[in-house]
Amino acid sequence: MSQLKDTYPLYLNNKAAQPNTDLEVTDKYTGEVAFRTALADPETIDTAIVGAVAATEPMGKLAAYERQDVLMHCVARFKERFDELAYALCVEAGKPIKDSEGEVTRLIDTFRIAAEEAVRIYGEIMPLDISARARGYSSMWKRYPIGPCSFISPFNFPLNLAAHKIAPALAVGCPFVMKPASKTPLGALIMGEVLAECDILPEGAFSILPARRDGADLFTEDERLKLLSFTGSPAVGWALKAKAGKKKVVLELGGNAAVIVDHDADLEDALERIIFGAFYQSGQSCIGVQRILIHENVYDRFKEMLVAKTKTLVAGDPKDPDVFIGPMISEGEATRLKGWIDEAVEAGASLLCGGGLSRGNMLEATLLENVDRDARALNDEAFGPLAVLIKFADFDEALAEVNRSQFGLQAGIFTRDLFKMFDAWDRLEVGGVVINDVPSYRVDNMPYGGVKDSGLGREGIRFAMEDMSEIRNLVVRRA
Repeated sequence: MSQLKDTYPLYLNNKAAQPNTDLEVTDKYTGEVAFRTALADPETIDTAIVGAVAATEPMGKLAAYERQDVLMHCVARFKERFDELAYALCVEAGKPIKDSEGEVTRLIDTFRIAAEEAVRIYGEIMPLDISARARGYSSMWKRYPIGPCSFISPFNFPLNLAAHKIAPALAVGCPFVMKPASKTPLGALIMGEVLAECDILPEGAFSILPARRDGADLFTEDERLKLLSFTGSPAVGWALKAKAGKKKVVLELGGNAAVIVDHDADLEDALERIIFGAFYQSGQSCIGVQRILIHENVYDRFKEMLVAKTKTLVAGDPKDPDVFIGPMISEGEATRLKGWIDEAVEAGASLLCGGGLSRGNMLEATLLENVDRDARALNDEAFGPLAVLIKFADFDEALAEVNRSQFGLQAGIFTRDLFKMFDAWDRLEVGGVVINDVPSYRVDNMPYGGVKDSGLGREGIRFAMEDMSEIRNLVVRRA
């Protein structure tokens, strides 16, 4: 198994720098300090922004094949460092090693997709002679990089969610500054180490700067930055948007995703997918299954199946390949969710399984039913190993219950009815509808994002590249 170094630098204007070792990052299972990284202060962040501004013109002049070469270099190096990346993720995030390996695979996919899209930035020729006054005129438009970008990435997918910001920026030709999550900075720093090997990138093309939240206001407020892309909690995301000024803002926020199991569903298939969607990486996913809506005709049977399967999930040290449930990111988060579970039970909910808390941040996979409609366990984002069962009699009723949420990221439906599929697509207030799988399903080239409190804009490489570029029009008058 790969080992970690004691200390890691930050990356300032393409170069490693070790001004301090102030950030302690723990092994989320043992609670011991696993390594230390440098922390950026406001002066360092300002220096990075100055560098990004200076790099804007030379980044925009890179040819498409040069941007593609940078991205393919990353793909090759991530493959070579696959085991190191997976182990680092397992330690710093507490993510089971199999899930960690899966995320490294997605990291590689994301950079590969970006490399392909880097040479596919198309424009369009548009006739303007729609009336007599425009006779002899035509228009052409193409996309240009928006300029220096600011990225803030979360702890739960510290590799792939950082990649969904870095890779499209490189594909378009935008310099960037990134603040990785303080609890899980190493994945982004390893990406920085790989990018630092690319001499073709102009100085200032990238900076990756772990920083304290209270000292990182420049990432949001500095007017020299033209786009802010944030992934994290709704409370933080909307507050940042309010401070972002004139820059474009993309927010990928939270959810309490629902899945509908209709009466005609293949229950054995639905069982495997829903168990995964609810409890993979201890439920710490914004599209993790939190609400399970089950048709009354199959409710009792499917509940029994869910409870039996949940009880078999192996919990423990995430470095053990047999472990499915690892630790939550912190004791505070585990205690919070344990409190929500206890609160729901005290208000009348039935605890079907789980609910126990050990080692400070090891929360058992938990299923509840008969949860009060106003309970936090049902309405807020659990972001942990908790799912709530809900019985429904009518498909319209189920759609309305999904839409009752303040969130709208993705929803899943297990049904064989083609008409219900299209009805759900038309009526569900979400960014994505997944048929015969869970809302947790994502492929890294598809448009991904939410509505309502779940955010603004879309990720998925091509769609992020559109946000990171601007259309410039050319009008030609022919004599």
